[in-house]
Amino acid sequence: MKVRHQRRLAMAALAASTLLAGLAPVTPAAAAAKVAGTGLATTGGTALKMRSGPSTAAQQKGTVANGGTVWIMCQTVGDKVAGTVRTTGVWLRLANNTYVSDAYVRRAAFTIPVCPAGSVPATPKPAPAPILKPPPLPPATGSWRLPLAAGLVSDFRTTVRPTHDGVDLGAARNTPIVSVSAGTVIRVVCNVSAGTCDVDGNRNLKGCGWYVEVQHAGSIVTRYCHMVRKPVVVVGQKVVKGQLLGHVGTSGSSSGPHLHFEVHVNAPSATRENAVSPVAFMKARGVTFK
Repeated sequence: MKVRHQRRLAMAALAASTLLAGLAPVTPAAAAAKVAGTGLATTGGTALKMRSGPSTAAQQKGTVANGGTVWIMCQTVGDKVAGTVRTTGVWLRLANNTYVSDAYVRRAAFTIPVCPAGSVPATPKPAPAPILKPPPLPPATGSWRLPLAAGLVSDFRTTVRPTHDGVDLGAARNTPIVSVSAGTVIRVVCNVSAGTCDVDGNRNLKGCGWYVEVQHAGSIVTRYCHMVRKPVVVVGQKVVKGQLLGHVGTSGSSSGPHLHFEVHVNAPSATRENAVSPVAFMKARGVTFK
């Protein structure tokens, strides 16, 4: 009788442990068994954005801290991104069903399965940028000159580039860039979507690279983009016509050395809405581009 009683107790204990195991939370080790592998978010400092789909235009659903672990389930093709680890169009679906660009994930070599067909949200199409009508040019006053002696390679808001808010002047790397008129430096900025402005950029990036803005009399602002290194002027500095601002480069969204030059009117600050054609603006002041 004693042996039978001990057997009944053992069976009851086993049933209880099985029930409790079914109710226990999933451990990290158990969760890892459901994913293809893990990697480390590597952004260089900022948090890695988790999105609802494989696109930089998809809704942000959270972030992963730089150096944090990402739990990878499968891979799919999405927007091409130039990141800190690699340049790629591969996006990773994580265990929480969000997506991060593989351009920012450092991981050991392992096979990542392709996400099942129909399981990936459609990539949202960005709304086309509006074609703006430039404001009228202000009266020709003051003394003006070109920012450098170079040929015009891309004009203001052409049919091919309707959102190009300036002109591109083709010039060799390190060509001096000067202020077109007297004024005050109001901005010295590194503007790039990834990495640093101290290296050559490319068309997969966004941003003006190293750039300077100068405020002139009559609420006019000029902008000088894609400099090769940090400009030689500082915010608040007074400059005269022809004063050195920096040197031609190809930082930011750029496929080769050139100066992107913009003119803005009625401008406490430079915006798309107050950009005008630098060609027309300078021509009204007796200055013509090549």
